[in-house]
Amino acid sequence: MPVYDYLCEENGLTLEVSHPMGILLHTWIELCYVSRHPLGDTDPMSPVHKVTRTAPGISVAVFNSELRNQGFTKLVKRDDGVYENVTTLDQEKKFMKRGDPSSIPHIHRKISD
Repeated sequence: MPVYDYLCEENGLTLEVSHPMGILLHTWIELCYVSRHPLGDTDPMSPVHKVTRTAPGISVAVFNSELRNQGFTKLVKRDDGVYENVTTLDQEKKFMKRGDPSSIPHIHRKISD
């Protein structure tokens, strides 16, 4: 079930609850019942509203050397059927060409059981 945050402006509390998507809580007593939170001194009929939660949108650039050190291969298209391997290892070719099996990156050296 999804998790929602509800705010009661009368007491300033925000509670996290899990309930089906089709349900919407309207009062403090409903919120306390679902979240198993004590009512306290707040009026049970105080209105509550759902607070929209947003996930952080962080994007971090990863350098080609970091990808290579983690075992990834990054191919950048340079021409029709030609890809540059920007994460080459020692014996790998810099360019992978269509129809040339010797230019394929050495995946078997990066992946082990």
